[in-house]
Amino acid sequence: MALLDFFDRRSNDSEMTFIDHLEELRWHIVRSVLAIFVCAIVIFIKIDWVYDMIVMGPVRNDFISYRAMCGLSHWLHLGNSLCMPPIPANYKLLGNTVSGPFMSAIQIGMIGGFIAAFPFIFWEFWKFVKPALSPRELKYSRNAIFYVSLFFFLGAGFGYFVLGPFTFNFLANFTLGTRGFYEYKPAMDDYIENLIDIVIGCGIAFELPILSFVLTKIGLITPRFLTTYRKYAYVAILVVAAVITPSPDWTSQMIVFLPLCFLYELSVIVSKRVYKRDREEEDNWQ
Repeated sequence: MALLDFFDRRSNDSEMTFIDHLEELRWHIVRSVLAIFVCAIVIFIKIDWVYDMIVMGPVRNDFISYRAMCGLSHWLHLGNSLCMPPIPANYKLLGNTVSGPFMSAIQIGMIGGFIAAFPFIFWEFWKFVKPALSPRELKYSRNAIFYVSLFFFLGAGFGYFVLGPFTFNFLANFTLGTRGFYEYKPAMDDYIENLIDIVIGCGIAFELPILSFVLTKIGLITPRFLTTYRKYAYVAILVVAAVITPSPDWTSQMIVFLPLCFLYELSVIVSKRVYKRDREEEDNWQ
């Protein structure tokens, strides 16, 4: 029923039928998929450079994050306390299938294509939803594409430049046993899947303020609700941090937990401002 109401609002007094709406939605999806494929093809053409410089970046000892943290440690006169131990020089990814390298290249291209095309994908989604919005809703959703894309890329960048290096550095230097009964050879597909989970997971998690704005506007949450259940939200954030981080060390989980707590508090502020503005508009209307 809600879906039909959405299509009725979207019609905007036109003669579009339900099938017409589905046909238009199909073309939005087709254009989004084409954008992903175009970006994926560009990445696939440069796959060797992408693999060496980007995918394997967090496990290279000259990665910018390692140098930045060590430089910050020296600038703060903390010695090498923030300098992470070097990745073992023999760190190599293991492939155990004939098609492994090719399928990994396809996976890198498609996920990279999705990340690169994310603003266009959301723009296509926005074009489909926009006709169903009222003038008041359109007023408060200006710059939606910019802010949604901004927080997504901030989260993805955080996962790649901060969480990823800490996670893979910990895992690469973790040893089991002292007599050489265990040889550490990480699988390529496992490494890539962990990197994807970190980057995409953080990108989605950083959309929390945007989600707070939308849910407050439609009346599903209030600032009082967010403040009342803050302690439960922190527990949920801790669980999310444990899911996003593949490594079991508390340092990596805290690296995710603290920014998400900050984003939750930012969401409370956003919700308060939206709620206050809506109450003022209702008072003026009366």
